[in-house]
Amino acid sequence: MATQTAAKFERLALSLDGCVARVMLRNQPLNIIDIPMMDELSAALAEVESRSEISVVVIRGEGNCFSAGVDVAAHTPDKVAAMLEKFHRVIRSLIATRKVTIASVHGNCLGGGAELAMVCDLVYSAEDATWGFPEIQLGCFPPIAATALSALVGQKRASDLILTGRMITGSKAASIGLASAAVPAQELERTVDETVRRLSSLSPTALAITKKAIYAWDSVHFDKGLARAEKIYLDELIHTEDAREGIRAFIEKRQPKWKGR
Repeated sequence: MATQTAAKFERLALSLDGCVARVMLRNQPLNIIDIPMMDELSAALAEVESRSEISVVVIRGEGNCFSAGVDVAAHTPDKVAAMLEKFHRVIRSLIATRKVTIASVHGNCLGGGAELAMVCDLVYSAEDATWGFPEIQLGCFPPIAATALSALVGQKRASDLILTGRMITGSKAASIGLASAAVPAQELERTVDETVRRLSSLSPTALAITKKAIYAWDSVHFDKGLARAEKIYLDELIHTEDAREGIRAFIEKRQPKWKGR
């Protein structure tokens, strides 16, 4: 089957080729995940889910990076509830899909971008990619990573990444279990394509049922954990002066002045 472009989008591109759907984030230069992109990702994933012939979904970023994260401007008190609802709808769709999801990561993969990648079934990263959850620098925290990162890398490593906001390479991400594998940047596309070919030769029904079994235990805890993280974020964090100051300082391109309250 020839590659075809599905519905037209502004912030991403969706192409279908046989049993493979490819989603490319397209919001240059950093592929920031703003609210319009969240809406388009939800629509694209719904389109893919409705097509029984699709068994594999590959997500990557256009240009020089995967994604530098969720739009900071969407974290203000008047927008944050809608933003979390829309972004977490995307994440829940990725987790619930019967398709095998693959993240192909190069360049910056930060914050919400790293959360988007980490919930995919398979994650292939360029060795020199930059991973991190820098939300703490804004006086915030990443709800999805706070919920699920420990299951991937262990509690101490997850705490280190989330509480310090430090950056790590793709090689390090693979060594701690955040990525499936890390390869030289020039080999990333070939590595992903090899996995896609292997998956394409397998039974889509068996893949879907096996994926359901793999996540049968974790999915229960993820749903409850994310709901709790959302509540803490909206009921406690966003009402602090420091969270508002951190977001305001980022938008105003200055250092935040923490008040400890």
